[in-house]
Amino acid sequence: MATQHSRSAARLMMAPAVILLLGWMLVPLTMTLYFSFKRYLPLRGGDQGWVGFENYVRFVTSSAFWPSVQATLIIVGGVLLITIMLGVLLALLLDQPMWGQGVVRILVIAPFFVMPTVSALVWKNMFMDPVNGLFAHLWEFFGATPVEWLSQASLLSIVMIVSWQWLPFATLILLTAIQSLDSEQLEAAEMDGASPLARFAFIILPHLSRAITVVLLIQTIFLLSIFAEIFVTTQGSFGTRTLTYLIYQRVLESQNIGLGSAGGIYAVILANIVAIFLMRIVGRNLDT
Repeated sequence: MATQHSRSAARLMMAPAVILLLGWMLVPLTMTLYFSFKRYLPLRGGDQGWVGFENYVRFVTSSAFWPSVQATLIIVGGVLLITIMLGVLLALLLDQPMWGQGVVRILVIAPFFVMPTVSALVWKNMFMDPVNGLFAHLWEFFGATPVEWLSQASLLSIVMIVSWQWLPFATLILLTAIQSLDSEQLEAAEMDGASPLARFAFIILPHLSRAITVVLLIQTIFLLSIFAEIFVTTQGSFGTRTLTYLIYQRVLESQNIGLGSAGGIYAVILANIVAIFLMRIVGRNLDT
C-alpha cells in the first residue's frame, strides 16, 4: 500500500510533466483569448487597443459565418457516414480468409499514411480533373459529359477526398473489434438457423458499437480542423469554406489577428460542444 511519503514523491515527480502540459495548452489559448478582445492589425497600424466584444459580434454577424459552420458540419457528417459504413463492410471482408491477406490489409490501410496535401493533389489532378482526370474518361466512355467536380460538386468532392484518407483508420479499428468477437457465438447462431444478415444485425453490429463510438469520437475531433484538402482543391470557393478556413482567411489574408482570434474562440466552443456530446455517448456505450 502506498504511504503518504510515496504519494507525495509521485506527485512531485509528475509535477513537471503536468506543468509543461498545462503550459502547452493554456498559453496558446490564453493568447488567443487576449487578442480576441483587441484590434490588432500587424500590417495596418499594429495594436490599436481594446475593442471588447466587437470582434466576436463582427465575426458571428458576417455573411460567411453560418455558411462556414454549415459546410463544416456537412463535411464532418458526410465523412463519418461514409467511413463508418464502408469501414464496417471492409472490416468484414478483411476478416475472411483469403490469399495474400496481409498484403491486402496493408494496401487498404496505406491511404492513411499519405499526407493530406498530397492526397488532395492526387485527387484533384488524377481523378477529378474535368479534362484529363480518370472520372472524366469514365464519363466520356459511357457517353456522358464530364463533371467539373471541384466547382459543380465541391462539397461532395471534399467529402470523397477526406473519406478516402480516413477510411483506413475506421477499417483498422473495426477490424480489430471484429477479430475480438468470440467465433463460438456466430457458430451457435448459424447452427440455430440464423441468416447472415441476422447474425450481423444481432451479434456483430452490437459488438462493434464501442469501436464505432471510438471512431466517431476520434475522427470528429480531427475532421473539425480540415484545412489542407480545401486549400489545395477549392481554396474555400464554391461553398467549401469551413470555419477553420474562414479563420485562416481572417488572420492571414485580411491580416486581422483580433477577428481571427475571435473566430478561433468560436471554433474552440464548437469543438467542446461536439466533444461533450460525443463523450456522453462514449460513456453510455462503455457503461453498457
